[in-house]
Amino acid sequence: QVQLVESGGGLAQAGGSLRLSCAASGRTFGSYVMGWFRQAPGREREFVAAIRRSGESTYYADSVKGRFTISRDNAKNTVYLQMNSLKPEDTAVYYCAAARPLSGSYYTSSTYAYWGQGTQVTVSS
Repeated sequence: QVQLVESGGGLAQAGGSLRLSCAASGRTFGSYVMGWFRQAPGREREFVAAIRRSGESTYYADSVKGRFTISRDNAKNTVYLQMNSLKPEDTAVYYCAAARPLSGSYYTSSTYAYWGQGTQVTVSS
């Protein structure tokens, strides 16, 4: 069982930056692939980024590639999402999620077994 708690959301201007954090409980954090998803009002939840257990590989949605960076600190049981050059279309609730390795495509929400409660990110133009 893994419990995830996101923080760091808020209001930013277009072109600005925010860093999201996701703190995980338990001693097995390093065994999970971690992902970030987002959901805007009236839209389906969509993949943002994922990182493998030791951080050796990262994956990004085309819409955020080059602007967002996912990283993790296994000693702190925390995964981060650094968001730069924010756009109004980045406005959404951002969710942290954990998946067991080889459980499916890391781009798909159904692969992830554990989810945080979400943190709101609002980008003004």
